[in-house]
Amino acid sequence: MGAYRTNGQPAETGGPVSGGRSEPGRPGAAEAAIGVIANPMSGRDIRRLVARASVFPNAEKANMVLRVAAAAGALGVGRVLVSTDSFGISAGVLRAAGRLAAEPGPGWPVLEFVAVDALTGTASDTRETARRMLAAGAAVIVLLGGDGTIRAAAPVLGDTPVVPLSTGTNNAFPEMWEATVAGSAAALVATGVVGAGEATRRAKVLEVVSGDRLELALVDVCVSTEAHIGARALWHVGSLRELYCAFAEPHAIGLSSVAAMLHPTPRDHPGGVAVRLAGDGPASRWVTAPIAPGVLARVGILDAGPMAVGERRRSSVATGTVAVDGERELEFGPDRPVTVTLSAAGPLVVDIRNVMRAAAERGLLVLHDRPVRPRRGRPRDAPRRRR
Repeated sequence: MGAYRTNGQPAETGGPVSGGRSEPGRPGAAEAAIGVIANPMSGRDIRRLVARASVFPNAEKANMVLRVAAAAGALGVGRVLVSTDSFGISAGVLRAAGRLAAEPGPGWPVLEFVAVDALTGTASDTRETARRMLAAGAAVIVLLGGDGTIRAAAPVLGDTPVVPLSTGTNNAFPEMWEATVAGSAAALVATGVVGAGEATRRAKVLEVVSGDRLELALVDVCVSTEAHIGARALWHVGSLRELYCAFAEPHAIGLSSVAAMLHPTPRDHPGGVAVRLAGDGPASRWVTAPIAPGVLARVGILDAGPMAVGERRRSSVATGTVAVDGERELEFGPDRPVTVTLSAAGPLVVDIRNVMRAAAERGLLVLHDRPVRPRRGRPRDAPRRRR
């Protein structure tokens, strides 16, 4: 049983909380590592005030980290790298881990708390933590957050698979999964039991360029006539003019649901969708869509159609703001026109359904005990039969 560590170094205080082990028949599995980043700011934006979104408590995020770690340890992962924060998530993980590691059952992995030099409360914390986890050997990164959290980490992930778990507001990219199942899938990929080639898919992204600014969107890009970024979140549809989606699923929430009602496009489709919006002007048709929790908006449409990978669109809006994945990120004007390009070079995402299906079909989580053969002859302590 080993002690917890911070950035690869033994902690100065605290008792042992975990110990990695290798699953029988899986040599070297104890060297496998996964990273878990829990964004303390996800699920806390202004849409709690302007819409009817719920608050996702950080205590539950800590419990999710623990469930991911428990599943990973049970399946032979030796190390789980955990992000640190000043909102109580990592502290809650540390408090509970010592107690849980002492309970009977499958072994716990070594927990390594990965700290950045200075927490800023911005997306840079997620990016820097992901960089450090990759440098420490994480084979899979589990991200707890919303679309913005996954978008923050995407540029540094490269070919490292990611498991996005929804703990945000308008979550179209990360899905709602029980953390135990997600941790199991991450462990099966990290240990190589299920190959990344069959367990992952490459996501599409939208590249937004304005002047010297480059922003990535995992789900949608919306161009509006709003002059300033302000509170970032979009909820007034009258100013919206153009919508570009990497995918558009009818069951999703957020602006991509507008495109999905017109041109449904699944995640694994090779293209995307582009929509021209009427704003407050006359429209050829209207779509009612859930653009935020508890908000069904009536959105005017001019036209909609497919967008090919590699296709570059230049916005016809002269001045305004651009929102990526539901949050306004940049302001632009005539001297900084906006272009949007659909790219197939997004992050590598673990397909939890496929991983767990492969585990079931191959019996990867089924243990067959060796049958006990009965002894031949009479046991020594058996009574003699009278003649």
